[in-house]
Amino acid sequence: MADWSIEEAERVYGVSQWGGGYFQIGENGNVHATPVPDDPSIRIDFKSVIEEIRQEGVQFPVVVRFHDILRSQVASLNKTFRSTIEEAQYTGQYQGVYPVKVNQMREVVEEIVDAGTPFNYGLEAGSKAELLTVLAMNTNEDSLTILNGYKDDEFMRLALLGRKLGRKVVVVVEKYSELLLLVKTAKELNIDPIIGVRAKMTVKGRGKWESSGGERAKFGLTITEIIKTARYLEEQGMADCLKLLHFHIGSQLTDIRAVKEAMTEGARIYADLHKMGFPLDYVDVGGGLGIDYDGSNSTNESSRNYSMQEYVADVVYGMKEMCDLEGVPHPNLVSESGRAITAHHSCVVTEIVGEIKSNSASIDTSEKEGEHFFLKNMRELADTFESQTNMHEVYNDASQYKEQALDAFKLRVITLEELAKIETLYWEIMARLQVWYRQEEYVPEELQELDYSLSSQYLCNFSVFQSAADTWAIDQLLPVVPLTRLNEKPSVNCSLVDITCDSDGKIDQFTIGREITDVLPMHPLRKDESYYVGLFLTGAYQDVMGDMHNLFGRLNEVHIFSYDDDPEDFYIEEVVKGSSVEDVLNIMQYNPRAMASDVKRFIDRKVSSGVINPREGVRWTDFYEDCLSGYTYLKP
Repeated sequence: MADWSIEEAERVYGVSQWGGGYFQIGENGNVHATPVPDDPSIRIDFKSVIEEIRQEGVQFPVVVRFHDILRSQVASLNKTFRSTIEEAQYTGQYQGVYPVKVNQMREVVEEIVDAGTPFNYGLEAGSKAELLTVLAMNTNEDSLTILNGYKDDEFMRLALLGRKLGRKVVVVVEKYSELLLLVKTAKELNIDPIIGVRAKMTVKGRGKWESSGGERAKFGLTITEIIKTARYLEEQGMADCLKLLHFHIGSQLTDIRAVKEAMTEGARIYADLHKMGFPLDYVDVGGGLGIDYDGSNSTNESSRNYSMQEYVADVVYGMKEMCDLEGVPHPNLVSESGRAITAHHSCVVTEIVGEIKSNSASIDTSEKEGEHFFLKNMRELADTFESQTNMHEVYNDASQYKEQALDAFKLRVITLEELAKIETLYWEIMARLQVWYRQEEYVPEELQELDYSLSSQYLCNFSVFQSAADTWAIDQLLPVVPLTRLNEKPSVNCSLVDITCDSDGKIDQFTIGREITDVLPMHPLRKDESYYVGLFLTGAYQDVMGDMHNLFGRLNEVHIFSYDDDPEDFYIEEVVKGSSVEDVLNIMQYNPRAMASDVKRFIDRKVSSGVINPREGVRWTDFYEDCLSGYTYLKP
């Protein structure tokens, strides 16, 4: 193991690069969480977390939530804005909001609201259900409630209910017809609304969501419509209700230059509206603060080339410079950063339950009388491998013999057993070629695929579609790391496959250093020893976007809080049970009770006819009912 170290493990898995200061590889080879930046002595060993989860009888896979990380990110964003505002001598304040669409789980929203109370940190909603949620959750009258998305009459009335309750509820107008409805409803109810307008920016973001900006953006008003909106409110005697300018150029901005360009355009719109007689109180710069999923600190789609500090500085200084140039007051700043708040706090922990290899099976390939010359050719190639001087030719010959054998089998020229022997010899030759070329500087293009062809697939007890939907839908990179044994050299190149009956249920894009690869080095599985991997940065969107493909439901959740007085530095505060089979069947409009009754009736008939004895019939009935109430994932 002289050629392996914790530093080498860090190079391969990049934990400190994407971990945001919250995750590290410990000297014992286990991944550690450090959820309290102000107290680095608190180190939570994932192995200890796994052991306690098992002792609690919680079945894997599980979502592990570190609520201290969630609270830390809320504090970090707000403190960064406050310190930057003070440093810049900016006269406005920061009043951020958390967009609940990023993760609507009650426990998450509650924690964010509580952690944000000292900062008057508010919530953002983009649908009627989310609005109902934030009206109940965001009770701080000094914080903002920002309402985006398309709205109907009921939505407007709920927003005005919030105003009646004394809340700072801001209705952001996305299209001009919404303004007419809002004014009509407000006058009918005699309630003064707080109105915002969303500008359709010409600036586009960078990355997967750059279409959020530009003239073809789904949301927002053109400059002409913004002026028309302001003039209409003036006509209606409601000009003083227009308080906020909102813009958004995309989620997960990869390039800081997009932020700078957006601030220039947005600040100019604000300044000119102020000069026209509309002194807005707030400028909402939207979301977009990115996460470095791949640890490359670059403009890759799964990364970003800036820090939180740099992002905040560009927002604050960009607005200040334009306002000072135009001679208008500094507005209060609002941002809707959700991904940066939630991504790090949650990860999926799953067990590897098996290994799939294309060349794992073999049969005796010894010579038999009368065998076909295709088999003889392949055996001769294998037997003379060590004496060959042109390994590229060996590869070409082996590939040709295999293709010829497949055609011959289809034409009934060779037998199934002969084909199996040819395949066994072929994979033996490929494995030897792989070893040989590892020592070579130049590898022909065709042979570069050998590492992937000969790699394993580790079967994970989870569903990609439920727990990592973005890896399937938009090729989002999420960090995958073995949680233990990182002080051992990984010797198995593999991709991950889930337990769904879908060929897309896999993860085969990983980052090693600054390169994206289709295999990740993992450790060989050991008999009678569990091997767990963590899928990290799943707190943003993955928790709420998963579907029930193959009827795999929500995962069990374990909520972790740090506790310095505990020997392991943590305790499990809560266990939230995931979906049972009965739960997912009910959602799909089945009646599990009726199903159980039907199966019992069928079993009873077999008992009556003597096919099943009565005691066995009871056991089968109980077994079926137990399965209905059980977890949707595999049992260990």
